[in-house]
Amino acid sequence: MNDRTPAAMDAPSLAHRADEIEARLVAIEAAAVTAVGGIGFGKRVGEGTNIAVERFSEVAIHDGLQHELATIRRAEAKLRDGDGGRCDSCGSVIPEERLEAIPWAVHCVHCAT
Repeated sequence: MNDRTPAAMDAPSLAHRADEIEARLVAIEAAAVTAVGGIGFGKRVGEGTNIAVERFSEVAIHDGLQHELATIRRAEAKLRDGDGGRCDSCGSVIPEERLEAIPWAVHCVHCAT
């Protein structure tokens, strides 16, 4: 970790967040496997629609968590390499305020948008 990297971007904090995400991913995947039955369309069509919307939401959450986990793993690698706190795209120093808000940020605000 370089001398400009805020304390918020330390390896234990990133590892803790990664562990939380992995646990959520396991729970989502387990729920998907144990889901009972398919979506039926009988007298209560609305129930099938609710189940479908719920599953789409779970897939979106799962995808977002996987993306966040990949970003955390990248931030951890940057810390190990001594390049923590620098933007992957432009190489500029990521402002401390951004790293305090998102400790696993690997892009400055400009490059992230």
